[in-house]
Amino acid sequence: MPLEDEIVGHDSDGSLNEDYCKWCYADGIYTYSNMDDLIDVCVKHLINEGFTEEQARSHMKATLPTLDYWKRYEEFNELHIDGMPKVEKLNALVGAYVNLAYPLPSGASVKFLNDQTTYLGNQLESEFGGNRCFGILANMDFIMVCTYEAEGAKPELLLYKKR
Repeated sequence: MPLEDEIVGHDSDGSLNEDYCKWCYADGIYTYSNMDDLIDVCVKHLINEGFTEEQARSHMKATLPTLDYWKRYEEFNELHIDGMPKVEKLNALVGAYVNLAYPLPSGASVKFLNDQTTYLGNQLESEFGGNRCFGILANMDFIMVCTYEAEGAKPELLLYKKR
């Protein structure tokens, strides 16, 4: 969101924090842990600035993952998973697109995500080659790493870690 002085967030000591707006960062506290909720709020403000709703949503989905608060890729890199390349970018991904059904030993399968929620994630080619990719996802509550084949076939959950 373009930041003008009147919408810049403030740290707990009252100083300006020019990285965040007052709707997502106030008195040193991040006010949103759900990117979709923040996008909805920001879209309303951007529409008042002359953006269309589609432009505003697109802008926020591209901008938010670049802010430090929403960057979670370092946490993935610290896992040192064999074959997984260094994570350098996370994208906003809609749950319905990435909510794979993981097989359980009983033969049943389970989905962990909300189809309506936007997560931060990426698909990474395995450093070992082959036909499996790594899928990584995060939000404020968890990080998740899996592998799968083309089109999400044969998913295998490697890590689901609560924060």
